[in-house]
Amino acid sequence: MNTIASSTDCPQPPAAAAPPHLGSTSRFGRVASLHVGRDNLINVIEVVLDPLVLTLSVWVIGFMEEGELTLPYLILSLMAFSLTFPARPRLEESFSRSVISIISSWLLLASLIFLFGYATKGLSLYSGHAIVTWLWAAPVGLIVANGLFRLAAPILLQAQGAKRAVIIGMNEQGAQLASRLADSPYSDLKMHGFFDDRNIERLHAIGHDGPLLGRIIEVADYAKREQINLIYISLPMATQPRILRLLDELRDTTASIYFVPDLFVTDIIQSRMETVCDMPVVSVCETPFTGTNGLVKRLSDIVLSLLILLLISPILLGIACGVKLTSPGPIIFRQRRYGLDGQEIVVYKFRSMTVCEDGSKITQASKGDMRITRLGRILRKTSLDELPQFVNVLQGRMSIVGPRPHAVAHNEQYRKLINGYMVRHKVKPGITGWAQVNGLRGETETLDKMKARVDCDLDYLRHWSLGLDLYIIFKTVAVVFKDQYAY
Repeated sequence: MNTIASSTDCPQPPAAAAPPHLGSTSRFGRVASLHVGRDNLINVIEVVLDPLVLTLSVWVIGFMEEGELTLPYLILSLMAFSLTFPARPRLEESFSRSVISIISSWLLLASLIFLFGYATKGLSLYSGHAIVTWLWAAPVGLIVANGLFRLAAPILLQAQGAKRAVIIGMNEQGAQLASRLADSPYSDLKMHGFFDDRNIERLHAIGHDGPLLGRIIEVADYAKREQINLIYISLPMATQPRILRLLDELRDTTASIYFVPDLFVTDIIQSRMETVCDMPVVSVCETPFTGTNGLVKRLSDIVLSLLILLLISPILLGIACGVKLTSPGPIIFRQRRYGLDGQEIVVYKFRSMTVCEDGSKITQASKGDMRITRLGRILRKTSLDELPQFVNVLQGRMSIVGPRPHAVAHNEQYRKLINGYMVRHKVKPGITGWAQVNGLRGETETLDKMKARVDCDLDYLRHWSLGLDLYIIFKTVAVVFKDQYAY
């Protein structure tokens, strides 16, 4: 989509796109919370390991007994997966305790499935040998898989690289958090140190130790300079006014922010309770795409973009020929934009102008702009110039739905003028977004219009769901052909 123009208030998402629950609960009543301070890949493996092992155990036994995967075994594997997903994270437990947890959970699951099979006479669909084999093979497989995962997790974390973190407030809970992170073999955080307004001698006198990086007022500059990924605020509730000022300063960074453990009402993005090495923290500003949400988002992007590219390939070829034949210059316009975590990415578009601006000053397209070619005017009006960005989605630089990426020059301009502007970079930029389907599309010639777009982007982060993404995709098709603000 092109840049936006409307200062109307952003509507609320539809009822079907309600905010996600603060921690999903499995059918056994376990809270399947994901651990902060843990690599996203490790989080995903934790919650899918047990369901996948149980599913594979059913499939293997089905092939051994029947020579093929028959419908009864497919149904059983689906039941086992749905009843155990998402799995309980066990890395922070001792191995012996995790074995006890696996066995007790397995006994409960097996009892439930056998009770259902007996009541529906479904047990007759399986041989006695298959039932006995699954009773011992499934828990053994779970124990072995979890043991191997424990051995592999530190290696995976080392290969992924550490995330940079700092703690604001050198007090009891801050010191305890730093100690637990240092002692945990499953944390991917590198703790740089503390920020506190008290001098180091005074902190040592009251029993606190650790690298003091500076005063609290210096955190935002340090975070931007050192590209800090996570910031933990460990300050008492009595300092609320100071914390509010601190949060305003930190909104110009791309760091994820957590309280340890206090929380007061503020403008929160995807707030939820998490744990760092079994110590409670509360997210204040976090991406919605962690753990399984991130996996769902990425898989949906890949599947949908492949399908769409297959369907529109004749259109892409036709537009490419049209651009080449109607005006001199390249077919594809490559422009630097800010992507996930504020990192620069290259975004593709069909060239719609006689110029390819990508410098420190970029003039937005306006009504009657003489730089726009005759074909380009049609492409921009219908957003067909954005179609090559489905390749960006496959590359992992963009998502189909998300905040629209702005030119680097515009980002540097507006991050200084709009509070919380950089928070929209907590997620990958999108081809379309919540702002675009609510009339905020076209030229943003005033600050209020850009602020309205940013407000909608942040609203999307607060209320993300797969249903909301699908709603935005379908509504985009209807919006682009009647939008009067695209130039």
